[in-house]
Amino acid sequence: QVQLVESGGGLVQAGGSLRLSCAASGRTFSFHGMGWFRQAPGKEREFVAAINWNGGSTYYADSVKGRFTISRDNAKNTVYLQMSRLNPEDTAVYYCAARSLYSGSDYSRAGSYDYWGQGTQVTVSS
Repeated sequence: QVQLVESGGGLVQAGGSLRLSCAASGRTFSFHGMGWFRQAPGKEREFVAAINWNGGSTYYADSVKGRFTISRDNAKNTVYLQMSRLNPEDTAVYYCAARSLYSGSDYSRAGSYDYWGQGTQVTVSS
């Protein structure tokens, strides 16, 4: 079992930055791939970024590539999403998710994740 708690969301002006954190409980955190997804009002949940179990591989949606950076600290059981050059289209609830080592190679697929956090709101004003 892995429990996930996101933090760091808030209101920011366009062009600004935020760093989201996702704290995980459970001894097996280091064996899980981690991902960030987001859901805007009236839209489906979409993939944002993911990182494999040791941080050696990262994956990004085209819409955030070059602006967002995902990282993890297994000693702290925490995964981060550094977001920069934010724009109003980034406004959404951001969710952290965890997947096992055996969940396949497609980190962008929400169905491959076993555990989800409750989400944290990010609002970007124009």
